[in-house]
Amino acid sequence: MALHRLNNVTIGVPDVASTAAYYDQFGLDPTSPSSFATVDGGEQLHLVSAPTRRLVEISIGADDADDLQRVASRLRALGLDVTQDDTSVSAEEPIAGFRAVVRVAPRLEQPELPPTPYNGVGRLERTEPRAPGIVREGPVRPRKLGHVVIGSVDMEATQRFFTDGLGFKVSDRIVGTGAFLRCSNDHHNVLVAAAPMNFLHHTSWQVEDVDEIGRGAMAMLEDHPERHVWGLGRHYAGSNFFWYLKDPAGNFSEYYSDMDCVVDDQLWTPEELEGAKGLFSWGPPPPPSFLLPEDVAAHMTGAHSAG
Repeated sequence: MALHRLNNVTIGVPDVASTAAYYDQFGLDPTSPSSFATVDGGEQLHLVSAPTRRLVEISIGADDADDLQRVASRLRALGLDVTQDDTSVSAEEPIAGFRAVVRVAPRLEQPELPPTPYNGVGRLERTEPRAPGIVREGPVRPRKLGHVVIGSVDMEATQRFFTDGLGFKVSDRIVGTGAFLRCSNDHHNVLVAAAPMNFLHHTSWQVEDVDEIGRGAMAMLEDHPERHVWGLGRHYAGSNFFWYLKDPAGNFSEYYSDMDCVVDDQLWTPEELEGAKGLFSWGPPPPPSFLLPEDVAAHMTGAHSAG
C-alpha cells in the first residue's frame, strides 16, 4: 500500500515532566525533554502541554508526492479542509479533533533478529543455555510504535476519516464497538472504538517477544503497582501478547509482541468479532477501567469534556 507506517504521535498532557519521566522508564529514548525515539522507528512520541490528556496529532508515512496527492483528493472528497505542501498533507479529524498528517517518509526497516528459542513438546530449540528471557539484563527498549487506539463518539465517522480519507484498510471489526485499521503490514495501526466521549485510549509499543513484555511490565510495576491496568494476555484480533500500564496523565501504554502481519491483502479475511472474543483470547478479563478509563468516567459525570 502507498501508506506504510506510523511515523509518530503527539499527545497533550497536563504535566509534561512527570509523563516524560514515565516514558523514559518505559524504555523510550529521550531525544529532548518532551520527545522520545524507539530503537527502529526513530522519534515517535512527542508530549505537549494541554489542560486534559488528548491525542493532538498522528503522523503516517507515505512513499511519494503522488501518494500525498491521492490522500489530499480523498480528504477533500469528504468535505474537509486540507493543508498540503511538497512533503505532507494534513487535515483535522472532524469528530475527535486531532490532526492527521501524511508525510513522505522512508519505509521502516527492522533488522531481522534471531528467533527466540522456545522448547516445545518434541522440539528442543534450546538444549544447553537457560532461556534468554530469564538471563537478559538491562532495560526493555521498544522497537517501534505499533498502534494507537482512539475513542470516538461517532465511531463510523472517525473510521471513514481513516479509510475513505487517509486510505487505511480494515483488518477486523468488533460488532458495534470498534474497527481495527492498518496503514502497514501490521494487523492494525489504529483502532477506532465507540466511546461516550472523544479520548486517547492507548498507544502500543512493540518489543522483541513475550519475555520482554513481562520484563518491561514488572520493572515498571516494581515501585509503582498502581500503574497496572491489564495483562499478561493475548489478543484474538491481531494475535499479539499484551500488557497495559497507565502513565501519570491517565493514558494507557501497551507493551506488545507477535502481532499478525498482512502482507497480501487477498489472503486476509476480516472477521466480525462478537463480545469478549474481540478483546482477548486468554488472560485475565479486562477490568472496567480498561473499557471506560476512570478519568473518562469522571468527565462524563460532570466536569468537562476532553478531546
